[in-house]
Amino acid sequence: MSEDTPRAHRPIRSFVLRHGRMTTAQRRAYEAGWERFGVPFAAAPLDFDALFGRPGPRVVEIGFGMGHSLAAMAAAAPDSNFLGIEVHRPGVGKLLHLVREQGLGNVRVMCHDAVEVLRDCIEPDALDTLQVFFPDPWHKKRHHKRRLIQPPFVELAASRLRHGGRLHLATDWEHYAGQMLEVLSACPLLENTAPDTGYAPRPEQRPLTKFEQRGERLGHGVWDLVFSRR
Repeated sequence: MSEDTPRAHRPIRSFVLRHGRMTTAQRRAYEAGWERFGVPFAAAPLDFDALFGRPGPRVVEIGFGMGHSLAAMAAAAPDSNFLGIEVHRPGVGKLLHLVREQGLGNVRVMCHDAVEVLRDCIEPDALDTLQVFFPDPWHKKRHHKRRLIQPPFVELAASRLRHGGRLHLATDWEHYAGQMLEVLSACPLLENTAPDTGYAPRPEQRPLTKFEQRGERLGHGVWDLVFSRR
């Protein structure tokens, strides 16, 4: 590349793509479950009813980690349709293992950048719930620009919710919680369901993770934010 050649624009990512090795079980689950439950990325709107073979409330979770809480929510709400988005293949493999093990027919999985999925695959007013639990806090100040919860993302996310649909965030970093509250409160499409306190009690449908239970024993806080689409 010469000095006169313009460099391609590289967007700031909210994640680092860690190429961790999949365990044998995760790899087998990925290979066995992807054809049935995996959704390849394509820049075209998803037909949710066709994807799940039925209508139903549409729930999207971004960054489901190893998938334990998403699997638990899907098991507890069999009439809802859950689409999980995660960039790390070991986590995708683990969730596919849980889906097959528990017979969860109401879960589909995408392994791709969530911002691109929301932008290119989810139509406006399509979702009943969009949830992001414990996103990377990027706690160093110089890395705050990498945090997922920024105004452009929130505006995009809100536009994908139906009227009355909910955006549910959770974090165990107080500084990030404050930023989330500020950004969500500034979005004209959203309204705080807990206007008096800012933060909502943990909704029953969000499972209490082992990580969260350990944090509670150590006195760590967790902040839930639940906003609805105006």
